Amino acid sequence: MRRITTGFAAAAVAAVATIALTTPANAVPADKAQVLSSWTQTSASSYNAWSAARQNQAAWSAYAFDWSTDYCSTSPDNPFGFPFATSCARHDFGYRNYKAAGTFSANKSRLDSALYEDLKRVCAGYSGATATACNGTAWTYYQAVKAFG
Repeated sequence: MRRITTGFAAAAVAAVATIALTTPANAVPADKAQVLSSWTQTSASSYNAWSAARQNQAAWSAYAFDWSTDYCSTSPDNPFGFPFATSCARHDFGYRNYKAAGTFSANKSRLDSALYEDLKRVCAGYSGATATACNGTAWTYYQAVKAFG
C-alpha cells in the first residue's frame, strides 16, 4: 500500500511540475476577451460592471488590462458642467484594450456607440433646456469619436 501511495504522489508531483513548466506564471486568463467584451457593451449593466472593476483594479490584475486614460482627450472632460469624464475613461479602456488585442477595427463602432449611450445616461439626469444642451453635446462627442477616434 505504501508503494502505491508513494508512486501516486510522485506521479502527482510530476504532473504539477509539467503543468507549471508549460503554463507561464504571467499567463492571462483564457476568458480575457469575454470579460473585455462584457465591459464594453452599450448597456447600463455593462457600464456598471466596468465601473465596479475600475474601482477594484487589483482584483483584475491577472488580466493585464490597460486602465490608463486621458479622459476626453483634447475635448473638455466636463463640457458646460456635464460630467462626461468617466464615460470617456470607459471609451479609452475599450480603445486601448481592443488595440492591444489586435481587434480594434472589429469593435470600434460598438465602443463609440457605448460612449454615446453612456453620455446619454449622464444627460438623463437633467431636464428641460439643460437636458437638450447635454444631449446635443453628447451627440457632438459621439460624432467626433466616430469620425476621428
